[in-house]
Formats: sequence, structure tokens, C-alpha cells
Amino acid sequence: MNKNTLFIGFMLFAIFFGAGNLIFPPNLGMESGQYFWPSILAFVITGIGLPLMGVMVGALDKQGYIGSINKIHPVFSIVFLVSIYLTIGPLFAIPRTASTSFEMTVTPIIHSSSPVWLFVFSVVYFLVVLYLCLNPGKIVDRIGAILTPLLLITIIAMIIKGFVDFGGSTQNTANPDVYTSALGGFSKGFTEGYLTMDAIAAIAFSMIVVNAIKATGIKHANDIFKQTAMAGIIAAIALAVIYISLGFIGNHMIIPEETMKKLVENDQNIGAYLLITMADTGFGSLGKYLLGIIVALACLTTACGLIVSVSEYFNSILPKISYKVYVFVFTIISFILSNLGLNAVIKLSIPVLLIVYPIAITTVLLILIARLVPTRPITQQITVAVVTIESILSVINANGWAKIGFINQLPLHEHTLEWFPIAVVTLIIGYIVGAFMKNQDIIVYEKE
Repeated sequence: MNKNTLFIGFMLFAIFFGAGNLIFPPNLGMESGQYFWPSILAFVITGIGLPLMGVMVGALDKQGYIGSINKIHPVFSIVFLVSIYLTIGPLFAIPRTASTSFEMTVTPIIHSSSPVWLFVFSVVYFLVVLYLCLNPGKIVDRIGAILTPLLLITIIAMIIKGFVDFGGSTQNTANPDVYTSALGGFSKGFTEGYLTMDAIAAIAFSMIVVNAIKATGIKHANDIFKQTAMAGIIAAIALAVIYISLGFIGNHMIIPEETMKKLVENDQNIGAYLLITMADTGFGSLGKYLLGIIVALACLTTACGLIVSVSEYFNSILPKISYKVYVFVFTIISFILSNLGLNAVIKLSIPVLLIVYPIAITTVLLILIARLVPTRPITQQITVAVVTIESILSVINANGWAKIGFINQLPLHEHTLEWFPIAVVTLIIGYIVGAFMKNQDIIVYEKE
């Protein structure tokens, strides 16, 4: 293993090691009870495995995902990428950075998720974000370069102390309304991993990774892919250790019923509370506040990076509107949505993620398969179209917006994974149709 592999591995780790994602593993651990292992392993698959696979698949074409998805269909490419950038941008991910910061810093002090305090906090938060994004420079990158190692050291210290404080405690009992079997735990962990949004973020940011690899002197497409794969293993192991450890500690943290009732009444996020409790138990009030400040600053730099990336993307497809206008618009939208509160932002994101994630996973797998097996565009188009329709109908049916009877009869419906067998079947049908479409050329990915 050479130093470039380690460099890329640490870079991949830093990209996906988001402060906002730390709230999910402890909560999953606490709720999954005796089904902890299938739940957390499924969470690792969607929260770590899919993002890293997404980055690697993005290296298959010299134009990245823009080039690969254009080969499916140019219109689908624009609609899909716009949906992804809005999801990881002003609609969900950016508002979540502000509301997570509030839950980790102000809430422990006032012991409430007061809308007034959230409003005041978010005004200050997004004014800072706006200033930094309108004056893009190296300051955000420099702050991020300091905060990522600092956050990592803090979390590792919390994990070590957390094992001492809670590791010997009795395991929680699974929430009977959600976790009824090992397979049920797996499916819940799988869809909980959607909340990290890292798999769809990987599609948006894969070219950043590829360009960083090229900067180390690696130019050949196969070498880029191999280096990314090896570095991905390093990043995956590190992320898995952190997520599983936080989940395991949460699995052994007993929250009194009265405390849980207050948290629900005050609309406080359980995952954030568990993290704060770990820090408070291990290192006292100082540790609790230090964690909150580090998380808030790390979320701030993440918000800046997302607003800049999303604004640059929209400016590239609609250049008549200036970059600064996009920054203003996306900052204002993020500010408004962040004031709904962390739990509300997460709840609102779930239906969208249940639509976007199956499409994203299917798209990435189709691109990977086309690299290994000769494929015509019609095969990918049929598969993506059917999965998109099925995902939308499933969400409509699940939320009671309309009753769609046949959805309930689909395989794996009870585990919210009905899209997967449908993707497999339509892929086979697509290949059969493609065999008769001799006028279509086989998909070829452009290498360097």
C-alpha cells in the first residue's frame, strides 16, 4: 500500500464523515435492541458501502456521472442530477446541518427545542454561511481540515469512554412497533442508511474524488478505479468502526421512560440526545459543550460546501442566473426549512429519499453492469423507468395519499425493499428487448 492510497482513503473518509450523520447510529442502536447486528450491518451497507461504490463507479467515465447518466438519457440525467443536488442541498441536507447544530449546542443549555431560539440561532448560522459562500476562498477548506481531525479525535475519545460507561449495561429491548424480526431489523437499518444521504452525495461529488486522484499523478482509468477501490476499503473500515461503535453504545444506553416522554414532548432528536449524554457521562459538562461546538462548526463548513457546490452546479446548467443569486436563494430556502426543527426536516426527507435512493442505487448498478456486460441504452432506460414509477407509487401508497392495492402484494413490500426484485426482473426484460434493438449501439464509457 503506497502513500497515495492512504491519502485518497483519508480523503474519502473525510468526505463521508459528516457531523450530521453521527445522530443516526446511536438512535438505531437504541431502537433495534436484540436485532442490533442485522440493523447496523444494513445501515453500514447503505450508509457506507453504497457511497463508496458510488464514488468508484463515477470513475468509469472521464465525464463522471454526467457522462454515464447521459448515456441512459440526457433528460433523465438533468432531472435526476437536479433532484440529487436539491436533496443534498437546500431541501434537506443543508437545513439539517443548522437544526443538528442547534440540537447539539443550544438545546442542552435551555433543555428545549424552542422555535424562538431556533429562529435566532439559524439567523446567525445562515448569515455566517451566506458571508462565507459569497466570498469563497480557502477559509472554509482550512477550517474543515482542522475540524475533521478534531471531530474524529473527540468521537474516538467518546467511543472509548462510552464502552467503559455503557458497554456492560443491559441491552435495550427492540421497539416492537418497528423491529419484529432479524429481517425486519435489516430492512429498517437499510432504509435508515438512506438518511445519511451519502450514496446520492457520492454521485454529485465523485468527480471531486477522481480529480484529487489524478492530482497525485495517476492518469490511467483502470489505475484510478483500482486506487479508489483500495482507498475505499480503508475509508469503509474506519467509518464502519465509528458507526458500529456508536450504535453499540446506543444499544446499551437505557433512557428512563419519563426522560423519553420529555424528549418527545419537547420535540428533541433522540440521536442527538444520546450523543450529548455520552459526552456528558464520559467527560462532564465541558465535554458535552465541546462536542456541541465542534459538531456545530463542522456542520457549518458542510453547509458552506454544499451551498457552493449546489450553486455552482445550477449556475453551470442555467448560467444566465449568477452564482451569487443561487447562493442567496438556496441559503434562504435552507433557513426557512431549518426552522421546522431537526425531527421535522428528517421526517420530510423520508418520502423523497424513499423515491430517490432506489433510483440512485439502480442507476449506479446499471452503470457498473454495463461496464462488465455489453448493454444497450434501452435496457437501462426500461429498468430506470420502471423503478422510478414503482418507487413513486410505493411512497404514495405508504403515506396514504392514494390507495394502490397491487403495491401491497409485491415481494419484500413489508420491508420497503419491493423495488429491488422489480429492478432485477425489469433488467432481464430490458436485456431481452435490447437483444432485438440492433440499431442501438452498445454503451461505451469514455476513458482518459
